[in-house]
Amino acid sequence: MMHWNLGWGAMMIGGLGMLALWTLLVLLVLWGIRAFTETDDSSALQATGFRQTPLEILQARHARGEVSREEYETIRRDLNST
Repeated sequence: MMHWNLGWGAMMIGGLGMLALWTLLVLLVLWGIRAFTETDDSSALQATGFRQTPLEILQARHARGEVSREEYETIRRDLNST
């Protein structure tokens, strides 16, 4: 039977390794949660600092089908009049 006498140094390396593993797992979970909860539009706007005009927002909503053609024209006229 072999006797392993590695001492305190090996135990400290093992403990630090476990600490690093758990830290990595926690960071991975947090990154995953953030990646799935953050929308593409908000992250792009935050990264560039670019803000869309109300007309650009309206055009994007119309392109996605959230606003009908009649609603689009009415809101566009209203935005251009102010």
